[in-house]
Amino acid sequence: MKRMSALIAALAVASVLLSAQMAGAQDQGVQNQEQDRERVQQRTTEQQRTTGSQLMTPQERREHRRMMRSKTKQEREAYRREHHEKMQQRAKEQGKTLPDQPPEGGMGMGRGGGMGPGR
Repeated sequence: MKRMSALIAALAVASVLLSAQMAGAQDQGVQNQEQDRERVQQRTTEQQRTTGSQLMTPQERREHRRMMRSKTKQEREAYRREHHEKMQQRAKEQGKTLPDQPPEGGMGMGRGGGMGPGR
């Protein structure tokens, strides 16, 4: 009888542990999905900011972002113009068009006020 009670108690503990583990795995899955969604949204936003990003490989986009981060404002403007000319040529080769001028001050950075001081 004691063995039966011990076995039932052990099964109950195992059941509780398994349920907790499954709940934790489910929470982790939801968290991973949210992180994946955020990464996709961030990539989409970054691509929308870069003239000709649809004509670039993922490696070229990463290199472009790295170059933009490493330069001063004046250097970024010069690099942006060079990049725009390169992307216009690539677009022409593919039968596509891009605007004549790169977006002033970049497509996604600059003039925005951000979240502000909070009033």
